Amino acid sequence: MKPSKDEDALVDLLDVVLRDGAILRADVIVTVADVPLVGIKLSAAIAGMETMTEYGLFSEWDARRRAAAVDRRQYDDVEHGPLDVGDGSENGE
Repeated sequence: MKPSKDEDALVDLLDVVLRDGAILRADVIVTVADVPLVGIKLSAAIAGMETMTEYGLFSEWDARRRAAAVDRRQYDDVEHGPLDVGDGSENGE
């Protein structure tokens, strides 16, 4: 039996990571002659934005982006009116 390559496996993995998220943590200690010189603590969270905001990550960023979008939308409404459907000149009226 020959091994087969499942193309859907990568898509399924990406779906799970974006939906549920993954946290990667690494601790690195650089030593010379058994003397620790540098300590590095690394953390990375990988997930879709919806999952990130559910867990409280990027919540301030998300709130600022949403407020900016509302401000832009309100500015456009004031400038063009709530529904900018045109003046009907496209139909030769």
